[in-house]
Amino acid sequence: MDRFIGKRLDGRYEIRELIGVGGMAVVYKAYDNIDDRIVAIKILKEEFLANDEFRRRFKNESKAIAVLSHPNIVKVYDVSFGDVLQYIVMEYINGITLKQYIEQQGVIEWKEAVHFTEQILRALQHAHEKGIIHRDIKPQNIMLLPNGNIKVTDFGIARFSRSEQRTITDKAIGSVHYISPEQARGDFTDGKADIYSVGVLLYEMTTGRVPFQADSAVSVAIMQLQNEPVRPTEINPNIPYGLEEITLKAMQKEPHNRFISAREMLQDIERLIADPAIRFHYKYIAEKPDAQEDNEPEDTEDVSEERAKAPVVPILAGIAAVFLVVMAVVLVIVWNLFSNSGTTLICPNFVGKNYNDIINDPEYSKYNFKLTQEHNAEYEIGEIFKQSPEAGRTIKEKSEIQVWVSLGGQSLTLNDYTGDDFKTVNAALTEDLELKVTRIDVADENVQQGYVIQTIPPAGSTVRTGDTITVYVSSGKEVEYVEIRDYTGMEKDAAKKDLVALGMTVNIVYRYNIEYPYDYVVGQSPAAGSVEKGSVVTLYISDPNAITSPPRTTASSLSEEETTYTAQTDAQKPSEDPTENE
Repeated sequence: MDRFIGKRLDGRYEIRELIGVGGMAVVYKAYDNIDDRIVAIKILKEEFLANDEFRRRFKNESKAIAVLSHPNIVKVYDVSFGDVLQYIVMEYINGITLKQYIEQQGVIEWKEAVHFTEQILRALQHAHEKGIIHRDIKPQNIMLLPNGNIKVTDFGIARFSRSEQRTITDKAIGSVHYISPEQARGDFTDGKADIYSVGVLLYEMTTGRVPFQADSAVSVAIMQLQNEPVRPTEINPNIPYGLEEITLKAMQKEPHNRFISAREMLQDIERLIADPAIRFHYKYIAEKPDAQEDNEPEDTEDVSEERAKAPVVPILAGIAAVFLVVMAVVLVIVWNLFSNSGTTLICPNFVGKNYNDIINDPEYSKYNFKLTQEHNAEYEIGEIFKQSPEAGRTIKEKSEIQVWVSLGGQSLTLNDYTGDDFKTVNAALTEDLELKVTRIDVADENVQQGYVIQTIPPAGSTVRTGDTITVYVSSGKEVEYVEIRDYTGMEKDAAKKDLVALGMTVNIVYRYNIEYPYDYVVGQSPAAGSVEKGSVVTLYISDPNAITSPPRTTASSLSEEETTYTAQTDAQKPSEDPTENE
């Protein structure tokens, strides 16, 4: 039997059953007898306790989740980083992993897959805005609740994006089927690595298989670096073309060719939901030629057999047929004499190319171009963003090809948004001015939380529609965290002195206990670990002379009842010799 099942951690968490085993930790279902709720507890495996690297990663998870608060991200309630035991107490999710659901369904209907993806992107958007990259997005780390809601879990390898480049030992972290090419190379990663993983996940949900499969992890990693995936619509023709475009853009090998943020990908998904027939014509994805009608001739052998069995053709019908043939020949001759050229060509793809480069290239001298110029924020000035006929069509030499050339985005002067509410500013920039926004939260005690500190580029700058504006938003006063130890077995005054020196507020609660002498610590809340400086730490102090311990209480009444009990015991506080009160 598992050594933890049936035990109580820190006198509070009753371990009830094993619910999962991962590479670094074991997860249990437990009961929190103070807050009266079921929780999940992730305990670092014993073999990793002596490994500083694994201890660091485990602590990173708790720090990462601690700054996140989002309905699509699992909540963390408590942490403990002792020398003998390290654990994280989290929200208990009653559901299955998305991987299990994919295995059950085979292929997920595209609307449902999009519904899941929206929630994952909202969770990542929140994390990225806090400066946290997940770096291990895969269906095994996505929990699916019975009501269809999603919870992103396992930030065990998450890192703050402002931290240093990860070391070579980190390069293989994450399931190889979902890691981005830059992760496979061991390069520095940012939020676009998570975007790539979401693309792979969307690919798997809508096709029933991952894009790259091989016999070894190394082979799959090489395919992530070098191979292009089979188009999703070739596997599942029921996928809207716009969804295929979104999936493939998220999975571009080069990070700068992907969506710039989870927010941008989410916006395009919302456009797809509103119009499933939409086409995005992304710059980095070659246009898929429309299906041609099947004009294949009938089987000539069958036709010959039918004609052989038919009665003799009447003479008049034969003369008419000869006449039609002669006329057809004459028309062909006339066409060849009067047409510009009889040479047929396959229309190239000019989208994404510079117009001036094309018209000056001898290779394209056999085409006639008709120029139309329009503002388009997605393409650089001078780049072709649309053409007619489309690439892949059969055309005559010297035929006219109309091309639409970008004038870039329209020029705008950026207003001063300092001190304005971010929601209002975001709407003005994205909806009114058609700009893209990247939000960065920064602690600033002089600017109200949720209000703009500054923009980059600054106010007064000339920008174009489609440009990205970085908006720095105040997260309020900076929260400082300190590490507190386990004070169990320490004399009350010594423990209190240590906590006060750390800047903590100390709450003393006396409890019946015969294991420890009077005035010694028998428990604490929160447990040892990283806590917000200035917050309250409750020390439970031994009182062997109390007749009964305080009644078990719920979370809502615990503070009031224990405070009352504290006041009573302080008033009846015994002398240094507890026996004098007997």
